[in-house]
Amino acid sequence: MARVPKAALATVAAVVLSVLVVPTPVQATPPNIPSHSTAVSRLNSLSVAAESHQSSYNRDLFPHWITITGTCNTREQVLKRDGSNVVVNASCYPTSGSWYSPYDGVTRTNPADISIDHVVPLAEAWRSGAWSWTTARRQSYANDLGGPELWAVTGSINSAKGDKDPAAWKPPRTAFHCTYARAWIQVKWYYGLSVDSAEKSALNSMLNTC
Repeated sequence: MARVPKAALATVAAVVLSVLVVPTPVQATPPNIPSHSTAVSRLNSLSVAAESHQSSYNRDLFPHWITITGTCNTREQVLKRDGSNVVVNASCYPTSGSWYSPYDGVTRTNPADISIDHVVPLAEAWRSGAWSWTTARRQSYANDLGGPELWAVTGSINSAKGDKDPAAWKPPRTAFHCTYARAWIQVKWYYGLSVDSAEKSALNSMLNTC
């Protein structure tokens, strides 16, 4: 049996070690994003209606962020869920970590640079039927960790989106359009919200990228 030189063994060991210790970027995804076929079916089941009650919208009608557990509120829970190597202090505020924003493909290490986006914005939900909800239901919507409503993204991209629906704004990272549309549709379907015709057309186009 041929003997392998020690130098060669050391080289192999170094390569293996480097593979083991190089961290993989965490790209956490909120739960319960439907498959493409399910999203198509759910989109087609949504009521198509013009938006309404826009003038009566007030962000305070959707109480957030609420305490989820201990000292952690909803925003802090999402930062912990979606970040990599997140360390928090006694107040649950992150003191270190990194966050990958899937909308634009940017990674940030300062939590102040990260916003928590409601994939279906609060104002959009209001115009699509949430105007008739109780305050308790709107609070549940604004703090929903059980579905794909809340995403950790860069503050700049969240500001660019504002309260626009997919007919007026899409994530600049086109590779994310499929996931974004499926998440949007799931939220609207789960909460029984309507879509307008331009919004539905835009969502169908995004689903075609899946």
